[in-house]
Amino acid sequence: MGGGDATVTSEVVLASGNSGKLVEMRELLSPLGFTLRSQSEWDVPEADETGLSFLENALLKARNAARHTGLPAIADDSGLVVPALDGEPGIHSARFSREGTDSANNARLLQEMNAFSGDRRAAHFFCAMVYLRSPRDPAPLVATGAWLGRILMSPRGANGFGYDPLFFVPSEGCASAELPPETKNRLSHRGQAAAALAEALRHEERDGA
Repeated sequence: MGGGDATVTSEVVLASGNSGKLVEMRELLSPLGFTLRSQSEWDVPEADETGLSFLENALLKARNAARHTGLPAIADDSGLVVPALDGEPGIHSARFSREGTDSANNARLLQEMNAFSGDRRAAHFFCAMVYLRSPRDPAPLVATGAWLGRILMSPRGANGFGYDPLFFVPSEGCASAELPPETKNRLSHRGQAAAALAEALRHEERDGA
């Protein structure tokens, strides 16, 4: 898998300061045997997310973390995509409202969806996740995941974060915010992407052995 060292190093930086995401990613990637550390340990400044897609922003975040720490980096960029809203909130999911809080973002989404019913309320979460061996790695490992559902008429559940209270999961018959964390991690877009990335990293280790 060209682009740098063939094997996964003992330490990798997660391009995020979110402690919850660090715990989740450590669990998902634990079989690989490396230590995943938060970029906060190096006071890495937040990357400017100027990309026009989830993948572009994930790469920007990973390159920023790798450049500041000198370590390989993992980053993801995720969000909610609603076809009826031309793909919004999309890459702006975390700052869809002026306030940028979960409650304000959900309130704006409900308002924007007022005119739609049935299949027009379809939506999906999307995650792009990348692994860079170095800041200038020309061939990063890339994994994606998508979680299909629809937007509810009102919030349900108290688990999760972001748009989870409004995202209905057909296979489970409930909102994402009503799922136990372990179920959500197994089904979610981020869980799918992390599993795919872990498999790609395992192949990389085998190829370099």
